Order: sequence, then structure tokens, then C-alpha cells
Amino acid sequence: MTDIVPTVEGLAFGGDYNPEQWPREVWDEDIALMREAGVNLVSVNIFSWGRINPGPGRWHFDELDAIMDTLAEAGIKADLATSTASPPPWFSQLHPDTLPVDPEGHRLNYGARAEYCPHAPAFQDAVVEMASKLAERYAGHPALAMWHIGNEYYRSCYCDLAAEAFRAWLAERHGDLDALNDAWGTTFWSQTFTDWEQVLPPRISAETPNPGHLLDFKRFSSDALLKLFRSEAEAVERHSPGVPITTNLMVTGDFSGLDYHRWGEHLNAADRLIATDHYLIPEGPIEPEAQVAFGADASRGLARGGPWLLMEQAANSSAWRGGYFAKKPGEQLRHSLSYVAHGSEGAMYFQWRASRYGTERWHSAMLPHGGPETKTFREVKTLGGWLKRLAEVKGSVVQSKAAILLDFESVWAAANPGQPSGHMASYPELRRWHAALWRRGVTCDLANPAWDLSRYAAVFAPSLYLLEDDANLRRYVEGGGTLVVGPYSGIVDRNDHVHPGLPGALRDLLGVRVEEFAPLHEGETIALDDGTEGHAWSEIAKAEDAEVAARFIGYPSTGALFHRGLGDGEVWYLSTRLTDLDPFLDRLNLTPTVPGLPAGVETVRRAHEDGRTYLFALNHTDRPVTIPTEGTDLLTGATWTPKTHLHGNSAAVVRER
Repeated sequence: MTDIVPTVEGLAFGGDYNPEQWPREVWDEDIALMREAGVNLVSVNIFSWGRINPGPGRWHFDELDAIMDTLAEAGIKADLATSTASPPPWFSQLHPDTLPVDPEGHRLNYGARAEYCPHAPAFQDAVVEMASKLAERYAGHPALAMWHIGNEYYRSCYCDLAAEAFRAWLAERHGDLDALNDAWGTTFWSQTFTDWEQVLPPRISAETPNPGHLLDFKRFSSDALLKLFRSEAEAVERHSPGVPITTNLMVTGDFSGLDYHRWGEHLNAADRLIATDHYLIPEGPIEPEAQVAFGADASRGLARGGPWLLMEQAANSSAWRGGYFAKKPGEQLRHSLSYVAHGSEGAMYFQWRASRYGTERWHSAMLPHGGPETKTFREVKTLGGWLKRLAEVKGSVVQSKAAILLDFESVWAAANPGQPSGHMASYPELRRWHAALWRRGVTCDLANPAWDLSRYAAVFAPSLYLLEDDANLRRYVEGGGTLVVGPYSGIVDRNDHVHPGLPGALRDLLGVRVEEFAPLHEGETIALDDGTEGHAWSEIAKAEDAEVAARFIGYPSTGALFHRGLGDGEVWYLSTRLTDLDPFLDRLNLTPTVPGLPAGVETVRRAHEDGRTYLFALNHTDRPVTIPTEGTDLLTGATWTPKTHLHGNSAAVVRER
């Protein structure tokens, strides 16, 4: 496995570092405390456009020179950002057409961050110039470990420049207006276009917008940001070749705004790195530890099972989650270790030192407002010691035998207006199935439906609304796999057109015919004759070439759970969303990483190509538990036997014999 951060020794540990917010004497304290904590990598220059380039044609590098030199002298490496995520006020004032326009046609003002239109030529030119100047200046600098392009890409724009770019994108995708009209079904509501100039972004209109229009604009917006990223990355590579390049994605529990699989194709190339930010939702149906695993497994999916890097997390609370909440003692340690267990090549944070001012002044940090004599910083130091002892884990990969199918275009299409139910959103359902598997100790990838799935014993498609055809899934099942399909899947094609006959693209594979949908009201449930119940959805569904494994009791009085053997494999179909997933999962032959452990005890195994394996064991409960393995605990040096106890709220990483 290629070393993705070759100039960082061992696993990466650190966070965003913003010394420009502090007087020079504070820098010395920062460096001393970083070395005490074991920090070896910091992200710098994320939001420093205005410091480096304070006006047209003016360039000041002295401060960044000092930051980079200070880090080099301390033996700490830099993830050097291009600072292009937030243009300064002078730039927005000079180029007002670079400010984004919302769907209602309002041009947004400057005063926050990400205030740019991705389609504005002035902005496109400026970011390439910035990236080029930075790469030319800092190529070969002893502190440089990798380049960080932009920051948390997500901005869409609906201005006239966006409209022009959208038309060009559509012409390339569809060819001509006839093909576009066909793809969008514009004969409905007399929406037929007769001139390209009539095609606009999906701005606010008098009625429900065209679903195909919305879906293509999502694709276009994702591609536009990817083009922006690539332009900066290529500029950096011209002046600083061979240095890893990354950006911080947000493929986490509640963000699906970009087609991250397309982004992954570019970030999985040579000298590129998948990195992600993940902030937990303090309240909700899924426990924080399962949220950690979902974000990590989704990131590993983008890396196609290979190493990736957790670029940001919160040491304690997040400024963006609707109120202050505190992590309990030990949670920060276990969460960080869980990311590493699930494939991350380190644990990074936002940020190193808590800010005294600004919107994120109450966002937690590795060094909080209370200083080094705090629970948070003590745990930071402990984690730094742990990661140093885990250096040999670097480059190993996670062993997983199950996958959940995640298609971002399908997520977008299922969220389009005009659905038969408002309770069938995809992302929450994917997270719910993932959490159920996590609680059973099953390590699970998040995979694209188009990928080769043959390595998985079981594949789950809880919510796959958009599917062009069943060819890849059929190949997987006939080859010996177990496929589980949830309701309202395979319904539409890539243009959000309903497939003839239900359940659409999956009808022949499932051996099931759906006559009608019977959505349930919020809070309503429906009983099955196997003792389980469903919610949100039901269908009048009948077996054509499948067995009925469970039926609804009462209307619609038809099959609720279907099973079919096909080739060397099998496929299951659920025509409702089961409230409790465990009784169904009991039907499957799913082998956890370590059998027999109680819920709340997480185990994940990483392995090197030479056969060395590492068992990560994280006890998120208050009770001790026996972990049946043999080897050496890298965190403590203790010898591990099959009868060794793992204390409550603690962790071990065993190099297995």
C-alpha cells in the first residue's frame, strides 16, 4: 500500500492551525504544547486569502513564511491550504459578479465564508493564480507534507453565469434540445424548450419544479465544484509535483450535496488522498459511536477500501449543531480511535487552539479556552501517545464482508418533490441500516451500486430509488452473493422517469410484481405475520418468481417480505420499512468481526498485505467484556489472551498472533 502522507512519520495527528489569529508569543506556546501532545501535522492557511493577498496585485507572504519555517524547525509538517474557500471583502467588492445568487434570485452579500460563484471567470482565474503562487513559493519547503485545495466544497449558484455554464453542461451531456426535452419530459405542463436561452437554473417558480431539471442541476453543480478543485490541483502539481493533494469532503451522516463518488475518482489517483470532515449530531436516533462508524465507512468507500484521512472532527462540541454539548470522559479517545479502526491514517481536528473571536469561537479545540489543564487537552495528549504507538498500523486496510449501496444521484432523486410519501428519504434509512449492522459487529462498506461487489458476502440496498438497470446486481447475486433490497427501490431511471412496471428495474431480479404503493401516515405502523412491524410504507406486492417469507396482517394483506434463490446466491425484498431490523437480520448468515460480543462493544480488523492483522476493540459500555484474541496490545504493551478483559469505556488495539 502506497504511503499517502510520505513525509509524516506514522499516523497523522493534529488539526487546523490558525496562528494568524494570535500574537507571535502565543506561537511559541503552541509549538511547545504540540510537541508535548505528539502533534505531527497541522492544516494551515485555510482562510488566509486576505492576509496573503490584501488587495489587487498585492502579495504578502512574510507571515506564512514565518508559520511554515516555525513548523519546520519544530519538526511538525504542514497540510498547506490554498486559502481559496473564502474571498476577502475587497475581492467581492471589486468583482460583484463573483458573489453567489440564491434560487430566489437574491445576490448574497459578503461577510461570512464560501461567498463565491463557482462559474464566475474572475473567481476561477483568482483561485488558480493563488494556488500557483503558493505552490511555486512553497514547493520543496521542509514543512510541506501535502496540499489542501479549498475547503468543504458545497456552494451552488443560480446567477446568469451559472445559467450559461449550465446550458453548456447540458449540451455536452444530452447533445441537443430534443434529447434534453426527452430527458426532462417537458411535454408535461407544456415545458418544451425551443431555444437554449430558455433553459435556466431551477430558480423559484410558481409551481413544483421539474424533477429532471432539479436532478441535472445537482449533477451540474457537483461537477462545477469538481472542475474548480481540479483547476487548483493541476496548478499546484505544475509547481509542486509529487506532493499529495487533498481536500476535506463531508461524506458524513447528513450531507450528500455532491456526487462524492465522482470526486473519489479524482482523489484516488496517484498523489491524491481522500479526506473528510465529520461532526456528530448530538441528538437523534443513532448513537454517536454508530455515527462515527458511518462517516468512516462512507469515507473508506470513496477510497475503494484503501486508506483515507479524517481531516476534521470536534474535540468536544461543535459550533454548528444547534447548541453546546459535551463529550463524556473517554469519548473523544474512543471516537478518534474508531476512525482509525475504520481505515483512517490518523485523527485530525478543527482546530488546534480555540478562537477568541468569530463565528466559531465556541467550537471546541484540542487546546480549549480553559488551557492545557483540562480534560480535553489531557485526552489529546493521551491520543497522541496512542497514535504514535500505532504507527505500524499505517497502510493496513479494513476487512469487511458486507456493503450498503449508496448512490448520491439516487439520494437526490428520492428527495425531489412530488413523491408519493414524504417519509422515504434515503440518507436516514441508509444510516439506520448501517447502525443496525454496526450494533451486530458487522463491518460494512458504503459502496456504489456500479462497482464490483463480488468481494462481499452480503449487500444491502435499503433505499435505491434510482437505478438504470439490474445488470450489476444480478451478476452479484448469480455469483453467490446475498442481496437485500428495501422498498421504493429501482423505481426510476437516470432521468427520474418511472420504469414501466413496478418495482421497475428490479422487477425481474426480485421475482416480485408491485401493483400499487400504499404509503403509511406519520406514526402509523403495519403488522407482519412473523411478529415484526413496518412503518412509513407498504405495497400491494405479489410473488411472480419468489417465495413469500412474511405477509402483512390486514390491508394490503399481501407479501411483505420475499425471498428468491438465483444462481449461486439469493435476494430478499422488503415492501415496507421494518421498524426493528434485527429479526430480519437474524435470518442472514452474517459473521461479526468477533462473534458473541454485546451491543456497544465495537471490533474492527485491519490487515497488511503480508498477513499482519490488528484487532481494534472499543468498549463503549460501562461493563467489562472478554475479547477472545491473542497478541499484544499496542496501546499498553500488555499480552492479550482469549480470557483478557477489556474494561468499560476503554479500548485496545491488539497485534494478533
